[in-house]
Amino acid sequence: MEEKLKIPPNVAIVMDGNGRWATRRGLPRTDGHLAGEKAVGEIVPAAVDFGIQALTLYAFSTENWKRPLEEVRFIMNFNRELLRKRTDEFNKLNVKIRFLGRKGRIPPSLRRQMEESSETTKGNSGLKLNIAFNYGGRAELVDAMREIGREVARGKINPERINEKTINRHLYAPDIVDYDLFIRTAGEMRISNFLLWEIAYTELYITDVLWPDFDRDCLLQAIKEYGRRTRKFGDILPTEKS
Repeated sequence: MEEKLKIPPNVAIVMDGNGRWATRRGLPRTDGHLAGEKAVGEIVPAAVDFGIQALTLYAFSTENWKRPLEEVRFIMNFNRELLRKRTDEFNKLNVKIRFLGRKGRIPPSLRRQMEESSETTKGNSGLKLNIAFNYGGRAELVDAMREIGREVARGKINPERINEKTINRHLYAPDIVDYDLFIRTAGEMRISNFLLWEIAYTELYITDVLWPDFDRDCLLQAIKEYGRRTRKFGDILPTEKS
């Protein structure tokens, strides 16, 4: 009997393992990023087909600037070309592209392409594709606190009435504050400063598969595992109650 899929509405993925994928093949690390781009090109249409509502991909963190300069330069140029290549394709799939993170340090040419991709797809009503670029979970919370502080100073917010909803409204993507499934490739058992506020009760799925090898079937396996989980959100099952 075929297993009925329970689709997680909001999915986040840490796309880890590009460098290791290349190293194991005796290739430059940059070749791993090229291979990882192909995985993005397969996973986004798969997410559309499965009926996922929002997919957030961790593309570049606030800590990734520590990597070798040549690799960082490659990633910046590579992501600009990736967006040029994929925007029309994703637009035809009714995908809405937007970016989460701080824009200031991003090179102007890449920033312009990000804006163009967002503008091209802003009217789409299908999958929300959030690309976390120069993103950090702590940075997001700092930015939210700063904005709340400014509003308190202007008298728009009473500090005694600040609650979770107040913080939610000031996040990068206030319409997605609770994720259902968090996928991390390459077997690493870390959150890595990704969506710290939003994944408080998210189901974690860790796979040893490196990101360039993560395909539609791998996503399907993650969804099936999610469907087997029982989410209690701090409560207990009705059968456990006396």
